[in-house]
Amino acid sequence: MTALLNVEELCFEQRAKHNWFNQRSGFTLSPISFELNSGETLAIVGENGSGKSLLGKLLVGAEKPKSGKIFLNGQKLSSHNIKQRCLNIRMVFQHSNESLNPGITVSKILEEPLLLNTQLNTAQRLNKIVETLKMVGLLTEHMYFYRHMLSDGQRQRLALAKALILDPQVIVADEPFAALDPSVRSQTINLIMQLQKDLGLGFIFISHNLGIVRHISDRALILKQGQLVETGKTEVIFNWPKDKYTEKLVTSHQSLIAPK
Repeated sequence: MTALLNVEELCFEQRAKHNWFNQRSGFTLSPISFELNSGETLAIVGENGSGKSLLGKLLVGAEKPKSGKIFLNGQKLSSHNIKQRCLNIRMVFQHSNESLNPGITVSKILEEPLLLNTQLNTAQRLNKIVETLKMVGLLTEHMYFYRHMLSDGQRQRLALAKALILDPQVIVADEPFAALDPSVRSQTINLIMQLQKDLGLGFIFISHNLGIVRHISDRALILKQGQLVETGKTEVIFNWPKDKYTEKLVTSHQSLIAPK
């Protein structure tokens, strides 16, 4: 059976820049390969600077790889079919404010992807907006709210709705729960897990919180300074880590690990 998402030898190189106004160190992401199936959650784990967020951006096309291939349903993604990637691989950011325009209503925020990527008429777009709001646990009247009128949890649900409104096959979530308080975080995790079950989504979860990683992911991919050090089933990695770096991560986060 063909994997939903297949990544082959994906790598990235950023050369160091040094000048009077901008000093930036270079970064290299070594070739990484993995597969993701429908209804599966793959966690990308690592400390700050490991390259996990960069890998997420490469998957959604926000950054350009040096080399490597990405296949969706067996079809290679390239610059010539960028719309297909936009429709089928969507991102949810840690800070919902990054993807939500403060100057327009919730309705307009959700309508923008539909206007750019579909041929739906006004009535169809409205129906899709209402349907998606309900899907993520928001009310129809939230259509008329602005970003600042929503709580942190509601903003993150809206960011999720914006990702879901095009009916994608893959969601890439970069630390989506980090800015939420524990009770709201738990509700949002349960919501995402239920949506994944209902919709059959492939879910890529980028995080350094191993407690949540163990709770929601099927497999994990461990990064260290741009290199893949270990990958496998989440429970196997947690119980029998092969790499010393993975063992260090698991040991240092024991207090955060929540049993399934």
